[in-house]
Amino acid sequence: MKPQIIIALDFKSKEEALAFVGRFTDPAYFKIGMELFYAAGPDVVREVKARGHKVFLDLKLHDIPNTVKSAMRVLGTLGVDMTNVHAAGGRRMMAAALEGLTEGAAVRAEQTGEPATRPLLIAVTQLTSTDQAMLGEELCISGDMKDVVAHYARNAAAAGLDGVVCSAWEAGDIHGQVDPGFLTVTPGIRLAGDAADDQSRIATPARAVALGADYLVIGRSITRADDPVAAYQRCLREMEE
Repeated sequence: MKPQIIIALDFKSKEEALAFVGRFTDPAYFKIGMELFYAAGPDVVREVKARGHKVFLDLKLHDIPNTVKSAMRVLGTLGVDMTNVHAAGGRRMMAAALEGLTEGAAVRAEQTGEPATRPLLIAVTQLTSTDQAMLGEELCISGDMKDVVAHYARNAAAAGLDGVVCSAWEAGDIHGQVDPGFLTVTPGIRLAGDAADDQSRIATPARAVALGADYLVIGRSITRADDPVAAYQRCLREMEE
């Protein structure tokens, strides 16, 4: 597939987020994360979708299988295009999430008359703020980062998920170990010269594509730019080059 950019709506209110989205006249792909969703609720998802955009709902569910299944059944009724869980929850939890999401999409289809299209379901492997030292010293995981991420990706694939969240630096390795169609969604993307902030494993858009990323999640390089639309276009150009 052709790599795509997902713009992270890292805003504190629905008003801020929608004012930002309003700058984009052509359809785009936006990520709604915990801060915005907890502040604004499902309405912000519905409003972004109503404007013709795609939504990645990034809530990273991680709980016992039954709880995650029930929560995903609710999220499946919102009409999002992608959502996620933590791979650390294990195969049973991920499979339960997939069940719940599929059921929710069917409920939405009954309510709206639209086709029952299940959102993509992906699993977070290791956060891009996690480095090798943190992996071993704080999380007590002794393996090499690439091996750990690939193992989590294989578990997600075995549970029937569509892909994983990983750093761009692990994308190629995952495509080599799992089905080539298995998606890699890569946060930690920065334009050259931008600050890394709280991320450890970062890459430029061009580098991420070269490494095999399918979806590039870009936040601050676009949202903090003086002209966000121009910054987005620059990211597209870099990615395509």
